Amino acid sequence: MLDDAKAIHEEDIESQRLIAQFGGELLADNDTVLTHCNAGALATGGVWGTALGVIRGAVNQGKNIAVSADETRPYLQGARLTAWELMEDDIPVTLITDNMSGHVMKKGRVQAVVVGSDRIAANGDVANKIGTYMVAVLAHRHGIPFYVAAPLSTVDLNCPTGEEIPIEERDRSEITHVKGTQLAPDGVGVSNYGFDVTPNDLVTAIITEKGVARAPYTESLKKQFEI
Repeated sequence: MLDDAKAIHEEDIESQRLIAQFGGELLADNDTVLTHCNAGALATGGVWGTALGVIRGAVNQGKNIAVSADETRPYLQGARLTAWELMEDDIPVTLITDNMSGHVMKKGRVQAVVVGSDRIAANGDVANKIGTYMVAVLAHRHGIPFYVAAPLSTVDLNCPTGEEIPIEERDRSEITHVKGTQLAPDGVGVSNYGFDVTPNDLVTAIITEKGVARAPYTESLKKQFEI
């Protein structure tokens, strides 16, 4: 069992390395990349990550890359995890509030968006941390490529579209409280979806360990399983 566990870990690291390589080639020198949530080493096998792996891959290819990290409310994975990872790697990172994304895009301070994914439907619809859909819409409005980085195991060919992906509702206290301090009034109604679904027409490309898939995703993702 231990040998199997180690083999799975090594396979995961190699998968992330390939995602980093393929994704890094999509970024240009001096790009600033916007990220949402944490899809780095802390969320994966402990080396590359998926979305942050793409950034690390570009840096390893000799490119100067900076990052704008959404804080990712309400649980602040961007502020607590992504910012720390990038600082540890000496990759320039600027932490921004989630509602600042459109402003920095409009100012020309973002050249690409790279996010991870928790599940990808056969048609390329992408489920990811809540707020991802909003970022994708803003990127589309400003003509900025929106890339999704995830291992092929995230793709579910038995799930036709994102409509079939269940969306978790999380504890109301994540919104009403911060570190145990109540901010909202007693009795207020709360909606706290953990994820949202970005439709495939807003996705520029999906980066896996098998390469870069582009629309139509029903064909390109299926082909990756055949490689």
